[in-house]
Amino acid sequence: MIGFVLRRLAGAIPTIFIIVTVAFFMIRAAPGGPFDLERPIDPLIMQNINAAFNLDKPLWQQYVLYLGNVLQGDFGPSFTRRDFSVADLFRLGLPVSVQLGALALLLALLVGATLGVIAALRQNKGADYAVVGIATFGITIPNFVVAPVLSLLFGVWMGWLPAGGWGTPAHMVLPVVTLALPQIAIIARLTRGATIEALRSNHVRTARAYGLPTRVVVITHTLRAAILPVVSYLGPAAAALLTGSVVVETIFGIPGIGRYFVQGALARDYTLVMGTVIVIALFVVIFNLLVDIAYAVLDPRVRYES
Repeated sequence: MIGFVLRRLAGAIPTIFIIVTVAFFMIRAAPGGPFDLERPIDPLIMQNINAAFNLDKPLWQQYVLYLGNVLQGDFGPSFTRRDFSVADLFRLGLPVSVQLGALALLLALLVGATLGVIAALRQNKGADYAVVGIATFGITIPNFVVAPVLSLLFGVWMGWLPAGGWGTPAHMVLPVVTLALPQIAIIARLTRGATIEALRSNHVRTARAYGLPTRVVVITHTLRAAILPVVSYLGPAAAALLTGSVVVETIFGIPGIGRYFVQGALARDYTLVMGTVIVIALFVVIFNLLVDIAYAVLDPRVRYES
C-alpha cells in the first residue's frame, strides 16, 4: 500500500504541472490586465507598476519565475488586495472554507446515506417515493435559490438564526445546510441504488438464509458494498466543498476562499487565480488518493500491489 501511495503521489506531479501551465497561459491570454483602469494612468507609472510585478518581462520568463516561486511555496502578491499576499489570503480564508465544507460533507453523508438505506429497504413504498422526490427536489433547486430563501425565512422573518456572518455555531447552521442539501440528495440516490443492488446479491441472500437479523444483514453485509459508489463520489465532492463555495460564501458573507476565484478572475488578479487553481488541484489529487485507499479497505478484492 505504501508503494501504491508513493507511486500515486509521484504520478500527481506531472498532473499538477500541466494544470499550472495550462491555467497560467489561459488567464494571460484573456483580454485586459490587472491594472487596466477606465481612466488611463501615466505611462511612466504604469511602467513602474508592471516592473514591480514582473509583468514587463516576456511571458515565458514570467512563467519560469512564477513556477520557481511556487516550488518554494511562494504564490506571490495579490494584485488587487495590495496589503496581502496570496498565501496570507489563503491562511485567513482556507480554514473557514474547510470548516464549512467539512461540516456540510459530514451532514450530507450522514443524512444522505440514512435516507438512501431507508428508501432501499422500503422500495416502491411511500418512504421510497418520498426520499426520491426529496432527492430530486434537492438536486434541481440551486444554491443561489435555497440560500436567500433560508436566510430570509429563518434569519429575517423568524429571527431564529443569524442571516449572515461566521464564527459561532448559530452562524454555521444556514450555510452548512444550504451547502449540504444538494449533496444529501445525490448521496441518497447513490446509496439507494447501490443498496438495492447489494440486497439482491448472493452473499446477502446467503446471510439471510442463515437467519441473521435484518440489522446485521444491512449494516455488516449490505452497507459495505453499497457505500463504494458513495466513496467514489466523495473524492471530487470533498475537494469542491472544502475549497469553498462562491455562492454560499457570498450570500452569507463568509470570509472563505471560494469567492477569491471569481473575484480574482474578474479583476485579472493572476496570482490569486493561480493560487486558487493550485489549491483546488491539490485537494482533488489528495482526495482521489484517499478514495482509492478507502476502496482497498472496503473491498478486499481490490489490491494495488502487484
